[in-house]
Amino acid sequence: MSYQVLARKWRPKSFTELVGQESAVQAISNALDQDRLHHAYLFNGTRGIGKTTLARILAKSLNCEKGTSSTPCQQCNTCKDIDAGRYVDLIELDAASNTQVDNMRDLLENAQYAPSSGPFKIYIIDEVHMLSKSAFNAMLKTLEEPPEHVKFILATTEPNKVPITVLSRCLQFNLKQMSSENIANHLALILAKEKINFEPNALSIIARAASGSMRDALSILDQAIAYNQEKIEVDKVNQMLGTLSDEILINLLIAIADQDGEKLISLTLEMNEKNISFESSLEGLASLIYELSLAKLVPNYFEESSKKQILEQLLDKFTPEKLQLLYQIATIGKRDLYLAPDLLAGFNMTLLRMLAFYPAFNASRKETESASIAKEVISPKEQAVPNNSEGEKTFEFDGNWRELVEKLELGMAKSLAQESEFIAFSNRTFSLRLQPQHKHLSDKSYQDKLELALSNHFLEKIKIEITITAVETSPAIEIKKEKAELLAKTEKSIMDDSFVKELINEFDAEVVSTSIQPKTNGKES
Repeated sequence: MSYQVLARKWRPKSFTELVGQESAVQAISNALDQDRLHHAYLFNGTRGIGKTTLARILAKSLNCEKGTSSTPCQQCNTCKDIDAGRYVDLIELDAASNTQVDNMRDLLENAQYAPSSGPFKIYIIDEVHMLSKSAFNAMLKTLEEPPEHVKFILATTEPNKVPITVLSRCLQFNLKQMSSENIANHLALILAKEKINFEPNALSIIARAASGSMRDALSILDQAIAYNQEKIEVDKVNQMLGTLSDEILINLLIAIADQDGEKLISLTLEMNEKNISFESSLEGLASLIYELSLAKLVPNYFEESSKKQILEQLLDKFTPEKLQLLYQIATIGKRDLYLAPDLLAGFNMTLLRMLAFYPAFNASRKETESASIAKEVISPKEQAVPNNSEGEKTFEFDGNWRELVEKLELGMAKSLAQESEFIAFSNRTFSLRLQPQHKHLSDKSYQDKLELALSNHFLEKIKIEITITAVETSPAIEIKKEKAELLAKTEKSIMDDSFVKELINEFDAEVVSTSIQPKTNGKES
């Protein structure tokens, strides 16, 4: 007998065998047991999560010779024929290959005839969103007034492309992606039945690579069995998939924390020689940083996890703020990877960016070691000084609010910063005043953006407090005053010019003051 792939051999045949879709299974099971049957069902979700499998189990439950229930007998001819794909009253249509209205009309004409053996004639239409508009219109009438003996089960990965008129006539179930833990546990059960040895961490790697798809996981497992021969091992699975081991990821982060550029580059060259995917490496790095953030801020989250020991190696080296920075660099690096001259260069630049920015957050590093980087981040007027009571960092500020505002990247909050008068800076809090006519600028969204810009600038959590009252001065007032003074000075300079005076006297010329535009580069016009 020819070899049967795992995805087909171990395809669930009952609701109890279906993994990761408990909510949908419970709702459908209750409806079957209580005889509350709908005429049309729509299953949506990403690929390989069980949409068609669930549809076939539902078909068995409806037409089982022992009666309609959530537990088909699996022994009658109907159950066996549905499993084998030869049941005459179960019609499966791939909408991707049968998009035209003629195909749908043929199907619907056949729907009018009674089923050959079971109580229901069941139509499973996969990737239903691929049908043409005309085909959907042809289906609509039957969905509105279906014959008693007809059940439609539609499946799609893109429900947003299904007309609302069709959606509204279906009972919808959103199937979710499966967790890596569920996939790994299910793979372990299959391998036990197949009598194949494995390392548990190897199955975790396969589960992560499947991205929530059980079908993809089983396909990768098939490949791993052929590749690993006697036992499925972590190293061989990593080699097969071109993925990183946890050890390499840990070493990359340690090299960043230790500011060891040579070690970092040697690791990436080693990865390149092993043909490890740099895209999946950045994905793995981002995942590890995410897990570190969870472990840092929610200490008990990984208490029972096999990763606890791995994470504990790194926790002391990173603060939550550093992890946020590294995560953002990793995700942006993955997005921009294919814009680089080559993938190795793109990966290296992402890691070097982490290396360059990391010291700016390192409050424990000696001033002499971080001075070359700190001077690019913190101006001389905002030098860090230690807090004697707690050893934390704070910043002095000379009150030049306008100069500070000009340094910030503000976007929509720029108007708020420019119209505000600086009052005081204490305990990482800026006290500001805002004119009543500009009260709308004190909206929380603007305040949040200004606080974020200040926090990024000082590399500390900064707050602002705004009082709505009369303002004596602000960057906007100062700029307006300076422009007026410059315009007056420029106009006087023009009027004092001998050539201009001659034109006025000889030709009765007139200087139009509104046409005068002073230059801002130190020269006057």
